Amino acid sequence: MATSPRVVIIGAGIVGANLADELTVRGWSDVTVLDQGPLPLTGGSTSHAPGLVFQTNASKTMTEFARYTVEKFSSLDVDGAWCFNPVGGMEVATTPERWEDLKRKHGWATSWGVDGTLIDAGECARRYPLLDADRVLGALYVPSDGLAKASRAVIALARRAEARGARFVGSTRVTGIDQSGGRVTGVRAGEDVFPADIVVSCAGFWGPKVGEMVGMAVPLLPLAHQYAKTGQLAELVGRNTEESEAGLPILRHQDQDLYYREHNDRMGIGSYAHRPMPVDLDALDDGDGGISDSSMPSMLPFTEEDFAPQWEESRLLLPALRQAKVEEGFNGVFSFTPDGHSLVGESPQVRGFWVAEAVWVTHSAGIAKAVAQQLVDGRSETDLHEVDVNRFEEVQRSSTYVAETSQQNFVEIYDVLHPLQPRESPRDLRVTPFHVRQRELGAFFLEAGGWERPHWFEANAPLVDQLPPEWRPPARDPWSARFHSSIAAAEAWRTRTAVALYDMTPLKRLEVSGPGALSLLQRLTSNQLDKSVGAVTYSLALDEAGGVRSDLTVARLGPETFQVGANGNLDLEHLRAHLPEDGSVYLRDITGGTCCVGVWGPAARDLVQPLSEDDFSHAGLKYFRSRRAHIAGVPVTAMRLSYVGELGWEIYTSADNGLRLWDALWEAGQEHGVIAAGRAAFNSLRLEKGYRQWGTDMTTEHDPYEAGVGFAVRPAKGEFAGRAALEGRSEETATRRLRCLTVDDGESVVLGKEPVLLGGVTAGYVTSAAFGHTIGRPIAYAWLPASADVGTAVEIEYFGRRIAATVAAEPLFDPAMERIRR
Repeated sequence: MATSPRVVIIGAGIVGANLADELTVRGWSDVTVLDQGPLPLTGGSTSHAPGLVFQTNASKTMTEFARYTVEKFSSLDVDGAWCFNPVGGMEVATTPERWEDLKRKHGWATSWGVDGTLIDAGECARRYPLLDADRVLGALYVPSDGLAKASRAVIALARRAEARGARFVGSTRVTGIDQSGGRVTGVRAGEDVFPADIVVSCAGFWGPKVGEMVGMAVPLLPLAHQYAKTGQLAELVGRNTEESEAGLPILRHQDQDLYYREHNDRMGIGSYAHRPMPVDLDALDDGDGGISDSSMPSMLPFTEEDFAPQWEESRLLLPALRQAKVEEGFNGVFSFTPDGHSLVGESPQVRGFWVAEAVWVTHSAGIAKAVAQQLVDGRSETDLHEVDVNRFEEVQRSSTYVAETSQQNFVEIYDVLHPLQPRESPRDLRVTPFHVRQRELGAFFLEAGGWERPHWFEANAPLVDQLPPEWRPPARDPWSARFHSSIAAAEAWRTRTAVALYDMTPLKRLEVSGPGALSLLQRLTSNQLDKSVGAVTYSLALDEAGGVRSDLTVARLGPETFQVGANGNLDLEHLRAHLPEDGSVYLRDITGGTCCVGVWGPAARDLVQPLSEDDFSHAGLKYFRSRRAHIAGVPVTAMRLSYVGELGWEIYTSADNGLRLWDALWEAGQEHGVIAAGRAAFNSLRLEKGYRQWGTDMTTEHDPYEAGVGFAVRPAKGEFAGRAALEGRSEETATRRLRCLTVDDGESVVLGKEPVLLGGVTAGYVTSAAFGHTIGRPIAYAWLPASADVGTAVEIEYFGRRIAATVAAEPLFDPAMERIRR
């Protein structure tokens, strides 16, 4: 491929224009941007976007994208006219629950480096005189939020990109994408063919149609969203001009699913309070009839009956509206996804075909920069796992799943949602062979990746009264008590003192086999895997800059057969993308056809050994070794691993044998006090051992030495991805570290993403957190400067209050590893 490959971008809206700009500024000049609509007003979502940019998000990634969008658009203009108006942003609370939530959001802003302030009702009225201050408790105010003029920004971006060699072609409908040998070769538009080495779909809600051209299901749903404009308001006359448009902060009234912005002397109102309105793309006008400011494919007729309740709510919050009328409105089409995040990445079916879809104006420049970095540099400096288009499991890519969950995300977009809040529907999509027994034991299930995962078992409730005094957990505040039970303490106690069964089935399992399997895994992972059959190795998948792409547990089950314990579908696609073309490696996702039970605790061997003729002694099956065996007549693969820090094994078998295995272990374990235990206890125990969770504690933004997993890097083994980038780095050279904190008061439990202050100044943020039942105090892991050594005093900001904590030596439990190696 040439230094400047041929790139065709489908879609000349805010994402496509940004991407053309980002690619050309990096030296790629052979860039063509196609759109079925006329330029510059193409008729997509960009053309009518209200342009409110609220930067703060629970996701660090999405916040960084929004911050970059603000930074970039602030530097743009079109013949002196602004592309970003930094009027500030206000999110008001009218209920105590929302006020508490704004305190949490202020914590996110602080963690991610966005300057924000919590203000009282009086200050709200001062900053927004149209507001009825008696109806609000306060607000989160972010001075750098504001209005993006998306349609104008597209012009500015296109001009810059064209000056560097890009070309924009409007009124050109893409009809097909050519490919050869599994790679794109061009884009067809009627009789015309645009040769391409890379094609990026930035088609917005048309994305699924473009994806169909290469056989790729793009998991987004077009939905209509109401936007209305009032007539002239006396209170706004003279405040703004046609050029400035607005001077008051952009406003969100999330308790009623509403937002507001000025249009000179009129008010614009957006509502998410109405019923979800899915849009049938086949029935949508494609704009052949002409595009104008008031008529475009993405603007559907306004349904007044859906807006009526929110109009009344708006008139209560903003008394100036009581004498006004809604003069115009439309139902604008835009994209929603199953988890509410954007879709970014390369198609696993056709190489060179990329998507950047379901992207709002707020994040447009940031996502375009990330895609450009991936294409030009091979990686994005911002971690992308939350937006990677390949993150969904197969069951989550069905049209019915996408439709239902995307609509639910629309309904919940402004709701106060707990980090553990379970999806109500669809449920029971994937259940393990043990599910029937778990239900009998009163499991409280949460869901992830379509899997039902027990978090605790009501059958263990009587154990709470048996807890020794030192094991009794303190009372929790209402927020951290949601989706939690003190039963988790009893399950942790029984794991540490007897034996427990943990359902580990939902963890992704991949089989990599064939004569080239070892070579492939050696090349893609950081640890030495060329070991004897039966060896199990904790390793890392790094990107070329040394960032932690994933962590993997690799078991060598045969000379050419490996089982890889992975984190999700992204690992499957990463391996698949690097399979050698000679067919020497076979890759299978074996998760659904197998199951796994973790048998852990000091009595684990007493339970398992009598059920097997195989040797489960310490000498017979050492730590981080595996073997094929039979337990109660069930053929299994046993791996001597323990992510709770106790003696035991991960025991795998085929799904058809799973229930028989569980029942045999359960029956034999009765005399040893066996229980079933859930993820709540598991998370507590794993933090006591200092075990990292990829995607939460470490991502591509961190190298192994910073994250405390440098022991899994073996440069001496030879070349592997990321090896060169790590040369010269070590724990001693790291400028930041993932640190273990214990909370000084022994009671205050945080949940993650809270800012951490060092010397009164924000210095980092919490990743994972839980109450450590064994050590009797809360634990939090946090990214901090390397200078924050053991014994350093810090503070965690939690809902506006500061909680004292101390950097602790890790692991907190059994640092000599005596219990796990019995």
